[in-house]
Amino acid sequence: MSDTEKNPAADNAAAAAAELEGVPESMKEGGEGEASQPENSDNRIEALETELAEAQQAVLYAQAETQNVRRRLEKDAQDARAYAATGFARDMLSVMDNMNRALEAIPSEVKDEEKWKGLIGGIEATGRELQSVFEKNGIKRVASVGLPLDPNQHQAMVEIPTGDEEPGTIVQEMQAGYVIKDRLLRPAFVGVAKKPE
Repeated sequence: MSDTEKNPAADNAAAAAAELEGVPESMKEGGEGEASQPENSDNRIEALETELAEAQQAVLYAQAETQNVRRRLEKDAQDARAYAATGFARDMLSVMDNMNRALEAIPSEVKDEEKWKGLIGGIEATGRELQSVFEKNGIKRVASVGLPLDPNQHQAMVEIPTGDEEPGTIVQEMQAGYVIKDRLLRPAFVGVAKKPE
């Protein structure tokens, strides 16, 4: 009988030992780290789950912030489109005011004269066209006379003593006010009723 035939168990043990050479003791079956391995695994899994939850929360916050930024940019773009003509519209209000003043300044006897009818009709037609352009672009006149004073749309210039209207009611409009969409372009300059003394 040869030496290998005499003790196969010893040969197997030696081969197994050779294979396990370089493997940490904690990973060997029956090694000293075996009892602590499940505890380390549980701690590692718990730490990874915590990291995963934090990462998921960070992703949710980032998505929410991205959505908020997108909404703000969309609103800014809508406002820019809706109110792009604000400065131009304010400038055009003075043109409308001057045209109305010119029409009011024409004496009634001149209005009836045939030689002035073409000129006056042209000014009136221009005023109507300007008003039409205002309406197409969302520019509307602020209602005032007969309404209570609204500081968001009216600016009181004078108090007028009268017993015909409740105090605080607008009885005179000195200059028309206008809004573009829902924003005030210019307040109406008004006279407000007060109790007579």
